[in-house]
Amino acid sequence: MKLRCRGPTGQSTLTGLGPALSVAALQDLLAERTGVPPHEQELLTGFPPAVLRLPDDRSAAASAALPLASGDTLVAVRGTPAAEAGAGHAAAGWNGLRSAEDEDEDLARAIAASLGQELPPRTGPAPASDSDIAACGAASAGPTRASGAAAGPPAAARPQQQAAPTEVALSEGSGAAIARRIIASDNSCLFNAVGYVMEGSRSKAAELRRVIAAAVAGDPEMYSEAFLGRPNADYCRWILSQDKWGGAIELSILSRHYERELAAYDVQTKRCDVYGQDSGYPQRGMLIYDGLHYDALALAAFPGAAEELDVTMLEAGPLLTLAERAAAELVSKAHEARQFTDIGNFTLRCGVCQVGVRGEKEAMEHAKVTGHSNFSEYN
Repeated sequence: MKLRCRGPTGQSTLTGLGPALSVAALQDLLAERTGVPPHEQELLTGFPPAVLRLPDDRSAAASAALPLASGDTLVAVRGTPAAEAGAGHAAAGWNGLRSAEDEDEDLARAIAASLGQELPPRTGPAPASDSDIAACGAASAGPTRASGAAAGPPAAARPQQQAAPTEVALSEGSGAAIARRIIASDNSCLFNAVGYVMEGSRSKAAELRRVIAAAVAGDPEMYSEAFLGRPNADYCRWILSQDKWGGAIELSILSRHYERELAAYDVQTKRCDVYGQDSGYPQRGMLIYDGLHYDALALAAFPGAAEELDVTMLEAGPLLTLAERAAAELVSKAHEARQFTDIGNFTLRCGVCQVGVRGEKEAMEHAKVTGHSNFSEYN
């Protein structure tokens, strides 16, 4: 089993976790990676993050009994024992996740710059005024139906050590295929990927950021500081900035906005998270995520077919089942070709002083100490 972990010192990945590993041993591994001693650890998991209850006898209990699946994220924060934990500690953990997202963005920009990719200008921390947020909050709360094509994450490096297909044919021999539709790396790839899937447009980012800000501003009880990791109004300003990128919160809001399911395939873990799955929505769209970037997935009429023929929304039934199998195969092939970036464990070399660093934590520390931002990935 593989688990992602975050803590005060950054993010990393725990791999090769066997079913016999004790909870105490897992906590020792987390302590090494996060800097939080086992006796001070409060573990959060899920979305929104909730306290993970640990057994009393952690040396005898197997970690396999914990409600965790391969690819899940564990957040380790310093806190009181789990039995005394409350929403305040969960909020602290989620705030740590958000802070790490901002650091991920800085690192991703540095990598992109080192590889010669174009970067959009930073827009500053507060792109929207209070009146803008009020206008968002006053927007219609009703859902918007999908139209058009029947249907954090950043400007960042997407290393491709090997070739992998961008299309996989459906297995029943119809000639149709699941195709990866490339979205620009401009810090708004999540929003534009959703725009393509829902409306056939790659230029919906600004509009969808406003949709999310409206949803958050319109429900301060649900989208509280404990949930968001920052005050409601601050989050609305943050998400309206064109250089901030989204994740689970934003996908869940957009699924509800369009009243469609959104399936997000993760190339690194090969897992699929479906947003809106239990809401009774009639159709599903698909995205693919490589650790730093989102692209859209579409059902092409045949390999190489024009995008104008794409179908990006599929109803439950045999066709969706075939499409999901093809999507899973495409993701598996991309994984085999290592078309993903493990921001917790990838190896980088500083182009200025040639020092090698591993993972987000070391790269950020090196950049902060030296001011160097010219990194390149190496094996």
